[in-house]
Amino acid sequence: MNFLWMKVSEWLKELLVAGIIGNLSGLFDGINDKVAQITDVVGMTPQQWNGGVFSMVKNLSETVVTPIAGIILTAVACIELLSMMIERNNMRDFDLFEVFKWLMKTTFAVMIVSNTWTIVMGVFEATQSVVNRAAGVVVADTSIHLEEIIVNLEQRLMEMEVGPLFGLFIQSVLMQIISWLLTISIFIIVYGRMIEIYLVTSLAPVPLATMVNREWGQIGQGYLKSLFALGFQAVLMIICVAIYAVLVRSIAVETDVVKAIWTAVGYTVLLCFCLFKTSSLSRSILGAH
Repeated sequence: MNFLWMKVSEWLKELLVAGIIGNLSGLFDGINDKVAQITDVVGMTPQQWNGGVFSMVKNLSETVVTPIAGIILTAVACIELLSMMIERNNMRDFDLFEVFKWLMKTTFAVMIVSNTWTIVMGVFEATQSVVNRAAGVVVADTSIHLEEIIVNLEQRLMEMEVGPLFGLFIQSVLMQIISWLLTISIFIIVYGRMIEIYLVTSLAPVPLATMVNREWGQIGQGYLKSLFALGFQAVLMIICVAIYAVLVRSIAVETDVVKAIWTAVGYTVLLCFCLFKTSSLSRSILGAH
């Protein structure tokens, strides 16, 4: 009877070990690919990332949004001129210097709206140069390989009892689901930032039309802050990846199989959370709304 039970246990053990190794094989491949893409994607300007989308957004902005910005600029300039005249004792104290200042401000406003895309791309060119230099300094290998974390995995699994192996098999299935969700999350966060950049820049002429106005200028200033926040968000994302690279290297010292694998999954969850927080953190640092 004992012989029969030993044979059944051995068969179950081999079945569970094969299932666990099958579930764990390539567990982090998708995550490794997406994490490796982070530095490449965030290091690109909007024009470099997708030239087709960039051209479409730029054309839409210039043909649809810029005329609206021109109307807003005209309205703001007229309101400012009327306010300036009324403030001078109902136009009795007429000052030609004030009119000259108004003309200069209006001229600058027209120049800003006319060169909107030069300004916007200048912001991202400046921030991307910082991002690329940061990536060259801090980013290391971020790949997670189970064969490096756990040496002789199959042999160590065969030394375990059937009960713990069954529990580990259930956990390996759960790890596959979590890994899939993390891969999607990293994709959404990284590529979602690029889509947000295109959406924000598409309306650039409207807030920039208010830049030089005394009362409405805070709209344009807030918009520029949001652009810089989007640009420097990439620096924070690079730092998150660098911290993640250091953390995953420490997993190799783990001796417990389950603990080592869950530690790797936990670090990846932490990376996703930190990447998600970079947007609000960057806006908070730069005072953007």
